[in-house]
Amino acid sequence: MVKALVHLMVACAVLFVGSRVLAADSIEVRPLHFAKGASSATVKGSLTGSKTIDYKLRARAGQTMTVSLKTANTANYFNVLPPGSKDVAIFVGSTSGNEWTGQLEADGEYTVRVYLMRSAARRSETANFTLTVGVTGGSTGAAALGTAPASDAKVKGTPYHATGPLTCWMGNAPAGSSQCEFGVIRGKPGNAEVHIKPAGGLERVLTFMGNTVSSGNEKVKASKTGDLWTIEVNDYEHYKIPEAVILGG
Repeated sequence: MVKALVHLMVACAVLFVGSRVLAADSIEVRPLHFAKGASSATVKGSLTGSKTIDYKLRARAGQTMTVSLKTANTANYFNVLPPGSKDVAIFVGSTSGNEWTGQLEADGEYTVRVYLMRSAARRSETANFTLTVGVTGGSTGAAALGTAPASDAKVKGTPYHATGPLTCWMGNAPAGSSQCEFGVIRGKPGNAEVHIKPAGGLERVLTFMGNTVSSGNEKVKASKTGDLWTIEVNDYEHYKIPEAVILGG
């Protein structure tokens, strides 16, 4: 009896370990690359049963990541895992939905994990999906901006010295056809970070340092006529920013 019980326990242990290995083997890792000059990438994929796909990409602390999953299967979701995570997610789609935007807290490789809920996996369901991941901005930091004048008070409950709408448009849309919400963090005169939220959930951070305008590693074209800045990012995003946003007053 004892010998039979030992054999049974060993068999169960092997089965348990085997199931964990099978689960790990069902995760397919795919690198996610952005085209040159682009701040987002869209991929199409398919899952069946317990198969999981991990999309890997590198990003920096202070940047903003936006993830969107389009799927017809209501049990198909994504999680976002930070660098070095052992399956601990900073976003869980099954409880929060298939749209997420968040500011990143660490440099390194992030994982966007696409999967089916366990009940659907057991039924060997299939999900065909479209995943879009964007990474924009990147804070310069208060030290680099310098100190704003003490008279430049912040908007209550925000980190911004001013908020409001500004003129924007995307792609081939008519110039000046839309309005984007912004918040500005000012430093010493001429230095500022303008956080802009175009339609679609992304956030663009434009850093003004005197007569230079940048946005992380993105392609930026900037010119000023009178007291109005005209900014183009990645040959697609267009913004009109009054100099008063940067200088205050």
